[in-house]
Amino acid sequence: MRLLIAAAALVAAAGAAFADGSGDPTAVKHDEKGEYFDKAGNPTYKVSPDGTVDWYLYSGYRRYHSECHVCHGPDGMGSSYAPALKDSLKTMSYGDFLGTVASGRKNVTTATENVMPAFGTNPNVACYMDDIYVYLRARANDAWGRERPPKHEEKTKAYSDQEDSCMGAK
Repeated sequence: MRLLIAAAALVAAAGAAFADGSGDPTAVKHDEKGEYFDKAGNPTYKVSPDGTVDWYLYSGYRRYHSECHVCHGPDGMGSSYAPALKDSLKTMSYGDFLGTVASGRKNVTTATENVMPAFGTNPNVACYMDDIYVYLRARANDAWGRERPPKHEEKTKAYSDQEDSCMGAK
């Protein structure tokens, strides 16, 4: 039940986000969970000159490769039956991303039928949508390559608390 409420909140929040992923991804602020935001208030990434990435980018890499790469290919590069999210995030708004991941999408033309299943009730995706978005945004802006980030910021207590709550931990 907690996960359904979290997914509904994410979809509701989607309507409030207007900027697309192609906007300026420069991080201008961050919160107690270690999440960075651009000037429009959308989640974004931070890669330090020494190659250290923020926790969300690192976690997003891990979550993407555990749940999304089967269809969308390694590193968001796409496959024969699912689009390259590295390219989609160049124009997709944060709100559209949340809505699509939570509710799914069906694209039918005379030549193809593509179905994105809904992941709003899958805690391994729903609890980490911002993480996955941040990773794909970094990929879309060529701020991060195809490799696993070797150095990352530490996971904050606030992030851990939110994660435990979303995953139903006591």
